[in-house]
Amino acid sequence: MNTKEFRTFDMPCKKGYGYVQSVKSGDTVWISGQLGHDMEGNLAEGMDNQFRQTYQNIGKLLIEFGLNAGHVTEEVIYVTDMQEGFESRKVFGKEFYGESCIVASTIVGVTALALPGQKVEIKITAKV
Repeated sequence: MNTKEFRTFDMPCKKGYGYVQSVKSGDTVWISGQLGHDMEGNLAEGMDNQFRQTYQNIGKLLIEFGLNAGHVTEEVIYVTDMQEGFESRKVFGKEFYGESCIVASTIVGVTALALPGQKVEIKITAKV
């Protein structure tokens, strides 16, 4: 029987929505769309800071399953400003994944995200 494992930051706003930040089933981990907030729920200012914090949050969730950025197979990035988001991804993607930065990646421009002031959201798939 395949059971699911969950990891979450236990943010108050997530409880009402009814989801967790990450789920592991078999050898795959899915990380729900993460954003650039600290552990108190405060959203970082600006695209660069939100990218940096978002990748830090993803890293924390991966560690919970004994994984790291090298286990990521795919990312989907949503940004409210494509030009600014693309430039931020180039910098902070290399910071997170390393200089080679090899991962299947899709970036999508959107008109808005869940929180006021939110500029980026990233969802991840990783393999154990």
